[in-house]
Amino acid sequence: MSRSARALIQIGIALIMALGTGVLIFMWTSSVARQPMVAPKAVTVPVVVAVSDLRPGVRLTAAMLETRGFTPDSMPAGAFGSPGEVAGRVLGVAVGANEAVTEAKLADASVVGGGVSALIEPGKRAMSVKGNAVMGLSGFVRPGDRVDVIVSLVQGRGNNDEPVTKLVLERVKVLATGTQLQAPDADGAVASVDVYTLELTPEESERLALAATQGTLNFALRNAADEENVLTDGVTVNKALAALRPAPKPAPARRNQVAVEVITGGETRTLKF
Repeated sequence: MSRSARALIQIGIALIMALGTGVLIFMWTSSVARQPMVAPKAVTVPVVVAVSDLRPGVRLTAAMLETRGFTPDSMPAGAFGSPGEVAGRVLGVAVGANEAVTEAKLADASVVGGGVSALIEPGKRAMSVKGNAVMGLSGFVRPGDRVDVIVSLVQGRGNNDEPVTKLVLERVKVLATGTQLQAPDADGAVASVDVYTLELTPEESERLALAATQGTLNFALRNAADEENVLTDGVTVNKALAALRPAPKPAPARRNQVAVEVITGGETRTLKF
């Protein structure tokens, strides 16, 4: 067999092997493409969430709760796995719809009744005062805010006493806000009065009661992170009117004068220099 014939045979065998390999690869890829792609199932854990928005002080029931699947790395600390673990507990803060209910958002387990009393810290008291839209900063004062309480009154109520305005409470927590309906007046109209419930120590509640009955209250809303204590002397009418006045002009310096008595004949004169 000649050399050229052997070369043709080798080339032919190589082509047949390449064609067979290509057919096998095509058949394998086609079978893989026909198989459905199954995504790996994510591992989740049940977490109790609120069905709807819930306000502070609400006593939870199973109807208010449901479970949602959370991945282990997204599960919040202190979460619960079933509504039965949470039913009967009282919320200490507001919880939004689909938000996880955690131990940090609940009042102490010893609290069995709902309402504002569940939100009061041990040793504190809740006290309500009447206000108006100006006092409440046109609705900007909300539960959970911190306010300073300022009172304007007349000291002693005597003829010579002048009005004074003074900061009497600092960083007071607002527990609740609402509207109270007053009794109808002579014309049958019913007016609404804003009511603010504050969290106070017993000493602070005495101070607020006196200020509310003897004077006019105002709130000053402050940043929740502002914990600085401010001491003031209060302001009277004269102090308020003196604010932002220009400094008085200094009086012209007086020169020292020298007096000289001049006697001319029987006449005496005094000359000043």
